[in-house]
Amino acid sequence: MEITPQKIVEIASYFTVISHTKGRLRVRVNPKIQNEVSDVSLSDIETLPSKINGIKKIKINKIIASVTIEYENEIFPKDKWDDLIKGQNIDEVIQIIENLKKEIN
Repeated sequence: MEITPQKIVEIASYFTVISHTKGRLRVRVNPKIQNEVSDVSLSDIETLPSKINGIKKIKINKIIASVTIEYENEIFPKDKWDDLIKGQNIDEVIQIIENLKKEIN
């Protein structure tokens, strides 16, 4: 399934920040996501770096329900990640994600 920017916003609403430094975001994932977001798989999330510029790596730890995202701060700035997690300035965040989507041939 293709993950839309709106779906990324929905997924991020289940995240709570554990730690966040420029270029590395670690979040706890609310277990409710399993029941409430059924149309997105872990592999869909893990392939985001190949689909969105600025995201270098996503590591999912199922045991402790955390996700670590390594990203390029110059491309997708830390404050926009903070907005995404907090559900603030969502229209701007969606526009950034749209602009960063890689061309899929």
